[in-house]
Amino acid sequence: MEQEMERRGNIESGESDEDQKWVYDSSVDYKGKVPVRASTGVWKASLFIITIEFSERLSYFGIATNLITYLTKIIRQDLNTAAKNVNYWSGFTTIVPLVGGFLADSYTGRFVMVLFSSLVYLMGLSLLTMSQYIPSLKPCKNTTTEMCNRPRKIHEVVFFFALYMISVGTGGYKPCLESFGADQFDDDHPEERRKKMSFFNWWNFALCCGLFLGVTVIVYVQDYVSWGIADLILLITMAITIVIFYMGRSVFRYRVPQGSPLTPMVQVLVAAIRKRNLPSPLDPSLLYEVPKSENIQGRLLCHSDRLRFLDKAAIVVEEKDHHHHNSTINDQRKQYNPWRLATVTRVEELKLILNTIPIWLTSLSFGITIAQPSTFFVKQAATMNLKLNDFKIPPASLASLGAIAMIISVTLYDRVLVPFLRKTTGNERGLSILRRIGIGLIFSVVAMLVAALVEQKRLGVYDKETMSVFWLAPQTIILGFGDGFTLVGLQEYFYDQVPDSMRSLGIALYLSIIGVGSYLSSFLIIVVDHVTEKSSGKSWIGKDMSSSRLDKFYWLLTAMNGLNLCVYMIVTRGYTYKNVDRDNVTTLVDGGSNIGNGVEQVQ
Repeated sequence: MEQEMERRGNIESGESDEDQKWVYDSSVDYKGKVPVRASTGVWKASLFIITIEFSERLSYFGIATNLITYLTKIIRQDLNTAAKNVNYWSGFTTIVPLVGGFLADSYTGRFVMVLFSSLVYLMGLSLLTMSQYIPSLKPCKNTTTEMCNRPRKIHEVVFFFALYMISVGTGGYKPCLESFGADQFDDDHPEERRKKMSFFNWWNFALCCGLFLGVTVIVYVQDYVSWGIADLILLITMAITIVIFYMGRSVFRYRVPQGSPLTPMVQVLVAAIRKRNLPSPLDPSLLYEVPKSENIQGRLLCHSDRLRFLDKAAIVVEEKDHHHHNSTINDQRKQYNPWRLATVTRVEELKLILNTIPIWLTSLSFGITIAQPSTFFVKQAATMNLKLNDFKIPPASLASLGAIAMIISVTLYDRVLVPFLRKTTGNERGLSILRRIGIGLIFSVVAMLVAALVEQKRLGVYDKETMSVFWLAPQTIILGFGDGFTLVGLQEYFYDQVPDSMRSLGIALYLSIIGVGSYLSSFLIIVVDHVTEKSSGKSWIGKDMSSSRLDKFYWLLTAMNGLNLCVYMIVTRGYTYKNVDRDNVTTLVDGGSNIGNGVEQVQ
């Protein structure tokens, strides 16, 4: 209460948000109290979170990028089967976060979910390491696994069980960690809001650093030293960063879960259907919104003209109570049934979710495209000249060029492009989120076009091993630049443009694009294999690279990406971003209060 009175005094005296001592954005510190701005949150907290993200991406890409090599070389699967298994695992790993994100937003909170999931992830890495060192679990009885023609069944079972345990750990880890990091910045504080815009760029910088070391150092150890040693390095690194993450608990800002965020969505839909015969009011002020003095639901949203049917859920109507007396509108506002009357904010939150659907759908083509570097790009590289002077490059290390390109892309965007655009356009973000995503989609079209041309060149060379692996560099670098725009843009979009209570689930929606894209890539492989085998007698995707026509597959992806880009431009035209009513920014302290002024459109 004393903190609340101090805050009110600051506002009455005209003191700016920057001068306020406390953070009033519904977050709490590790003791459950209102956070002190100077000692919690922002970069001092997010660096602990970025550290463990680096470790997780090191582990994930160290495993995922070279997984197709392990499946074909150690477990002896053919190319078609191995590619599908990689896509199935990648798909599951990036779809299961929908469950973890929902549980974190609804019940556990993000910090608890990250800790629990990290331990599950660590158990998966431990089991993966044991499958290489315990004699009864090793791939073969002899020590030279390369000579193993038929690996042990027990090794396959344990190996895949460990992989999918890592996936389950990722399910709670990925959607919560990034949203937890973004939660360390106060949206209602101008300086912290600008820092949050940079957070997503530097988050991906750390991600790319983990990716780079994963596809270079870890992959090299896997290919030329020992798979077991590589797994042991990942295990130790993850254990250390979990401890570091826990050490930052005193400077974190936490969000208290408010129950299922899906229930209010259903309530709005039910209320709108019940009032479907009522005319939509022309004046939005006639729609119901919770009074400022009674607001406990967080930030309020401004009314928008999209999906006007749902506005009917916020129409106040006179109804008779069970004593057959007419209840007044004021009584109804004080004790409203959320299944019959919804606030404007709840209606707008449902609109936000529905508006993400076309963006999600038109991003799936990009998800299919980024599934190729970890499958077909690696197998292409394995057939080419991998020598750089006397050093032999691991095929999967080609992905390091994509990581470097993404690091350069993110750095230039944050340090050069955004400041320039802020000055020229006056837009705080510099470039709108959807434009950033669209630029990345253009890169994906160009990358697949170049991939098709390079594969045509490779197939025309009689001795494939005389052709340098660096012929694959342009397509990898172009796709890396595309990742710096589309992937980072999608992360921002699905964090910012969903209801505040669903931000973990929002990040999970972004991850599901990659997951569904992996499944669609596998489905596309099956369809292409069946159709081309039936029509020409020879599949575009054979049992190995010498019997495949990946150039035609890449041309197909080029056409798909081009068509998808056109659809994306249509669905994003005139898009309305999330509008936060700054006159009604509230907290959950002492029953709620209001700070700030103006209306902000978050782009």
